[in-house]
Amino acid sequence: QVQLVESGGGLVQPGGSLRLSCAASGSIFRVSAMGWHRQAPGKQRELVATLASGGSTTYADFAKGRFTISRDNAKNTVYLQMNSLKPDDTAVYYCNARVLSNQLVSNNYWGQGTQVTVSS
Repeated sequence: QVQLVESGGGLVQPGGSLRLSCAASGSIFRVSAMGWHRQAPGKQRELVATLASGGSTTYADFAKGRFTISRDNAKNTVYLQMNSLKPDDTAVYYCNARVLSNQLVSNNYWGQGTQVTVSS
């Protein structure tokens, strides 16, 4: 039906950068809001950033000034540029999106997650 596939995670040193990508594919009429969450070991999943179809953005406090969310609507892809990474940013990062299918049914979808590890 609809799948979200993340990429771009990996191991990076403190202060480094990564860019995560998430592409939605399948029976898609349009994608509205897209966003990123993360889950660190022993912690609950938390919001990182969201980007509505109208262009408005929301960032968690820890992401302000360091992370930037963007999207390519033509490719149904959302990005998360992560700069000045800290060890506390280590987590599995999950993409999510609100998708209107070709059958005009709207649902939330989640990617499988991509591991980000910040360590020296």
